[in-house]
Amino acid sequence: MPRRTAGGAPGKGRHTRVTFGQQTRMIGRRRTTEAGAGAPADGLGALPQIHETRVNLKKLPMWIVLASLIGGLSSAASAQDGDRSGHAANAHAAKPGARDNETTQLFRLMGKNTIWTQVASVPMNWQTFHTQGMVKIDRTLYVTAVEILQPTQRNTAVTTDALYDFSIDRSAGTGRGWLFQFTLEGQLIAKTELTDGLRYHPGGIDYDGTNLWVPVAEYRPNSSATVYRVDPRTLAAERVFGENDHIGGLVFNRAKGTLHGVSWGSRRLYTWDLGNKNQQGKAGASTWVPNPQFSIDYQDCHYQGVQYMLCGGVGGYSSPLGNIAFGGLELLDLRSNRLEHQIPVNLFIDEGSGMKATLALTHNAFWLEPNADGKSMRGYFMAESDNQAELLIYDAIPWVNR
Repeated sequence: MPRRTAGGAPGKGRHTRVTFGQQTRMIGRRRTTEAGAGAPADGLGALPQIHETRVNLKKLPMWIVLASLIGGLSSAASAQDGDRSGHAANAHAAKPGARDNETTQLFRLMGKNTIWTQVASVPMNWQTFHTQGMVKIDRTLYVTAVEILQPTQRNTAVTTDALYDFSIDRSAGTGRGWLFQFTLEGQLIAKTELTDGLRYHPGGIDYDGTNLWVPVAEYRPNSSATVYRVDPRTLAAERVFGENDHIGGLVFNRAKGTLHGVSWGSRRLYTWDLGNKNQQGKAGASTWVPNPQFSIDYQDCHYQGVQYMLCGGVGGYSSPLGNIAFGGLELLDLRSNRLEHQIPVNLFIDEGSGMKATLALTHNAFWLEPNADGKSMRGYFMAESDNQAELLIYDAIPWVNR
């Protein structure tokens, strides 16, 4: 059956029953919900200019300076949530910067009140296996996936934080790594296998304007990976270099010619200097820094604007009502590896037996781009737990543009 999320049927305002343990909630017809049901309306006009007033901080008592800083940070955080009066939200909207493109400009307006509307659920005419990363070029899509032949086995005597500790805590398992090329209608165009011995887990992918960048790693933290450059027309893959860690996603920095990656759970943020277009099998020494964000683990990331990367992912959390997958999207500045903007995506996937609280919409592969109206975004998502993903297409309208 077509997969739906807690947002309900496309274009409908139907009631959805969501059950956790013995508690049941009814999400009814309303303009805006956490799940994002709602209809767009006329957008607001141009944003007002924000005027600055300079204050000599040296002449103020320190407690006033600290209070002002704390108050400013609190106001900025509140502005991301949106304001139902419209006017206040518009006043706090981020002013476009020279490094932003249309995607990052719209993303900065999105928050927890973003209106998500499902447009389509497209079945694939081929087995997708466990999807990982996605790129869209014009009307053609590419998705990586892992086919598990023998699952890994945990060694309970070994533990690791996958950050400062590089211990191996499980067996390698066996499998096959795939890159699929397909249409928006779900028709397979071509596929290529990217298995490299024990490295059979492809991750999140990126497009540099000419080639796709694909990591293929062992299916365990703190292990190893191979980085491939792939021609999107022929799917011919060229090995670029190897890394002594599990690399779960790549982003090519078009402004600097550097390559950026995330480790298992995105706890380590890597940077590689590729030099002058790089030679096969060679790359500058890798460096990594701890990821200061912890709400979600990045599963798929893409280059945006000038030296930004937009990442989707999920965090697993336990509660008295059971386990839940918390999905979200985050924009990072590649110059500092620091967070610029983040939003929750409170949507889940139904694989035929009801919404799964442990399978978020942003669990794995995604792609986000502006719609032609200039006021909304279109998102493409592929996540599953049964080796058969569908392409879920959503429109996302920032609340201030409703």
